[in-house]
Amino acid sequence: MATRRPAPPAFACTECGWTTSKWVGRCGECQQWGTVQEQAAKTGILRQMTPLAPPADRAARPITQITTAEAPRRSSGVTEFDRVLGGGIVPGAAILLSGEPGVGKSTLLLEVAARAARGGRRVLYASAEESQAQVRLRAERTNALHDELYLASETDLATILGHIDEVKPQLVIVDSVQTVASSLSDGAAGQPSQVREVAATLIRVAKERELPMIIVGHVTKDGQVAGPRILEHLVDVVCHFEGDRQTALRFIRTLKNRFGPTDEVGCFEMTGDGIAEVPDPSGLFLGHGSTEPGTCVAIAMEGRRALPVEVQALTVESPAPNPRRVVSGLDSARVAMVLAILEKRGRIATGKLDVYVSTVGGVRFTEPAADLAIAIAVAGSIRQFSVPRTVAAVGELSLAGEVRAVTQAKQRRSEAARLGYEQVVDERSKTLDAALKDVRARSTSRRREDDIPPF
Repeated sequence: MATRRPAPPAFACTECGWTTSKWVGRCGECQQWGTVQEQAAKTGILRQMTPLAPPADRAARPITQITTAEAPRRSSGVTEFDRVLGGGIVPGAAILLSGEPGVGKSTLLLEVAARAARGGRRVLYASAEESQAQVRLRAERTNALHDELYLASETDLATILGHIDEVKPQLVIVDSVQTVASSLSDGAAGQPSQVREVAATLIRVAKERELPMIIVGHVTKDGQVAGPRILEHLVDVVCHFEGDRQTALRFIRTLKNRFGPTDEVGCFEMTGDGIAEVPDPSGLFLGHGSTEPGTCVAIAMEGRRALPVEVQALTVESPAPNPRRVVSGLDSARVAMVLAILEKRGRIATGKLDVYVSTVGGVRFTEPAADLAIAIAVAGSIRQFSVPRTVAAVGELSLAGEVRAVTQAKQRRSEAARLGYEQVVDERSKTLDAALKDVRARSTSRRREDDIPPF
C-alpha cells in the first residue's frame, strides 16, 4: 500500500521564509509579529510571462552615456543635513530618519521643510502623530512659517497620496511610517505588514515622480529601526538622529547612503527657538577657565570631523577599603585599564584613591584614542601639574605601556594645529613614561618643584 505524502506547509514567514502547517501570530524563527501569511499551493505548472518593450525614456543605455547631471542634488537648506546626505538631496531619493523619542526628529524636519520652502520649493509635511494646529504651534516657536509649506494630518496612506496629487510638492516628509496604515494590508498601523506596504508605496511614488521623500521611523529599545528589516533595504539613505536628553547637543549619522559617504556627521544644538546648526562644535567640549591639574585635551573623530574634547580627572583619598571609579562620557572598562597601566608602567599609585573621570559638554568619547589623555589627566590630578592649553594628547595605550598610533592620526594633528595647539603628544613618544615626561616638561605645577616626585 502506497504511503500518503504529507501536505506541504500552508503558511510561511515573509521575513525569513520559515514555514508552518497552521497560522501563528509570531514567527518561530525570526520572532517577528504579523509576518506569517498563507502561501499559494505549488501546482508545478510553469506560467509564462510575455515580455514587454520598455518605454523610450526608460530604455537600457551604456553606463558611460549616463551623466550625473540627470540626478542633480538640491540643498535642503540645512548645511549640516546636506553634509550627512553627501551634498544635498537627490531627486527621487527615499530617506529614512530614525531616532529615540523626543530627540528632536520632528523639529529638525520641520526646519528642513521651512528652509526648503524659503528656497522656492513646495513642501508637503504629512504628520500622522500630530494635528495641524500642534505642528503650527511648533512652527511659530521655531519661526518655520512659509506659504509654500503645506501641512496635512493624516494616518491613511491613500489620503496622503491624494494630498501629493493635489499639492504637487517638490519634497514630501512623512512623520512617521509606523503611524500610517494602508487599506490594502491587514492589521493595525505599525505592524510589519503595514510598515512594509506603506514604505513600499511611498518609495514607489518617489521613484516614479522623482520626488524626494523623507520618512521618519521609530526605534526599538536597543536602538534599531522598528519594523521589518526590509524597510532599511528599500530606502536609499538611512540616518540616525541621536543625543543625550540631558544636553542640548545632537548628532545625525548616516548608516546607509547610496549617493554618498557614510562617515559624515552633522552636529546640532537644541535651543529654546528650535534646532540650530553647529558648524564648528570645537568650543562645546572645552573648558573656558584657567588650566587646572587633572585636565587634558584629546582629538576625537566624529565621522570625518575632528573635534577637540577635554578630559577631566579628579582623584581624592578614599576612606573606604574599595575606592570608587566614576566615569562619565568615556568607556569605563578602558578607564579601568588605563588606571592599571598607570600604576604598573607609570609607577603612579591609584589603588587607594577615588578616581572620577569625565568629558566636558556631555560628549561620548569611547574610542581608544582617549587612552593617553585619560592617563595624563589622572597623572596630573595626582601629581598636581597642569597641562597647558597649547598641548593635546592622542594615543592608544597597550598593556605593556606603549603608546600606539590611532586611526586618522594625520587629520587629528592637522585639526589640532588649526585650533592653535602647538604640540600633540602621540605615538612618537613611544612609551607612557616618555609621554608623561614630555607633558611634565611643558606643564605648570601647583607645588614646589622639590615636592613633586619624579616619574
